[in-house]
Amino acid sequence: MNLEEYKAVIKPLLSEKRYHHSICVAKAAKELAKKYGADVQKAETAGILHDIMKDIPPEEQLEKMEQYGIRLTPVERAAPKLWHAMLGAAYLKEELHLEDSEILDAVRYHTTGRTDMTLMDKILFIADFISDDRDYEGVEDLRKAAKISLEEAMTEGFSYTIGDLAKSRKPIHPDTIAAYNQTVLAYHGK
Repeated sequence: MNLEEYKAVIKPLLSEKRYHHSICVAKAAKELAKKYGADVQKAETAGILHDIMKDIPPEEQLEKMEQYGIRLTPVERAAPKLWHAMLGAAYLKEELHLEDSEILDAVRYHTTGRTDMTLMDKILFIADFISDDRDYEGVEDLRKAAKISLEEAMTEGFSYTIGDLAKSRKPIHPDTIAAYNQTVLAYHGK
């Protein structure tokens, strides 16, 4: 499938706001891919598809995850905002027959990150934070960091996420903590 076909697939599944967000993330991912030497078409595809399951009601997300054999850890079960990423990757593979592991993994880990993130993982993770539709406090700092390096932006993104979750007394996925530690040690620990 091409980008226009994927847009047609996601449009009925998403609210107008979420669809617009997906368009913006695809654009940001494309720009980051050009800057950092990744496959531009794959990055744009990952961007358009990353939230494909985001607007599905939580009960339905749980049903679909069970159908696809996704087993949630206690932390994941307590964090419904993460479900769409895990489900999205499974849905893309099972229902849309997308086989590209770079895209599937980028979608899967765009909310939590993980250790040993690929270039595509990093691009989608950051694109989701800095897309044109984002207007949260600190987004301009993250956009500036993305112009310096993906690792600088990842450090900012993980710091924002971890701080926000801790402040709200919500569980933090172990992948996020591990990815933060790895990024900080590799990029800032020298």
